[in-house]
Amino acid sequence: MGLLEIMRLGGAIMWVLLGISVAAGAVVAERLLFFRRASTDPVRLEEGIGTALWEESPEEALRLAASRDGSLHRIFAAALGHWDAPAETLKLLLEQELRREVFRWEKGLSLLSALARVAPLLGLLGTVLGMVEIFRALPSAGMASPMLVLSGGIWKALLTTVAGLVVAVPIVLAHTYLVSRILRAEEGLERGADFLLREKLLGRGARRNGA
Repeated sequence: MGLLEIMRLGGAIMWVLLGISVAAGAVVAERLLFFRRASTDPVRLEEGIGTALWEESPEEALRLAASRDGSLHRIFAAALGHWDAPAETLKLLLEQELRREVFRWEKGLSLLSALARVAPLLGLLGTVLGMVEIFRALPSAGMASPMLVLSGGIWKALLTTVAGLVVAVPIVLAHTYLVSRILRAEEGLERGADFLLREKLLGRGARRNGA
């Protein structure tokens, strides 16, 4: 039995589940590409910026921060662009930038979670609708054995439940993986913000900035 035949037997719900599968795959692919672009080597970046600030060159530190479009780079660039500000003001700015970057990382995750919950429910709905159709047609089955009619129809009705689970399981696994990546990224961004605040409190990079 080919895929198209299975889709035909499962009815319209099967095509909806196929659409959910494609949508989830697109979200996962887009998120993985974003994670790749937004990630950076925090140790190397902090070492470079720390050296520039130690040498009282906030301009060089800002240049290093703006050299890429990663999340940590954007946070550092926003803070170093306001390096003259008091430490408390800088802390508020870093918190705001951190929330903005975490939001960017979490984009699409709520949709993926919703698709993972909806897929098995749609599969169950398809099975229930199939069972309703079987029992509706049972009185017109004539002299055919009711058991034969039921056994021939129930396995078709169960196709949507199986399809719903087949679609939902990979989405759940992908969602779990993406969430773990976001948590690691958020921890790294928080460490980066703490690093900049520490440098600010130590008075690094203040001489040429006129502070």
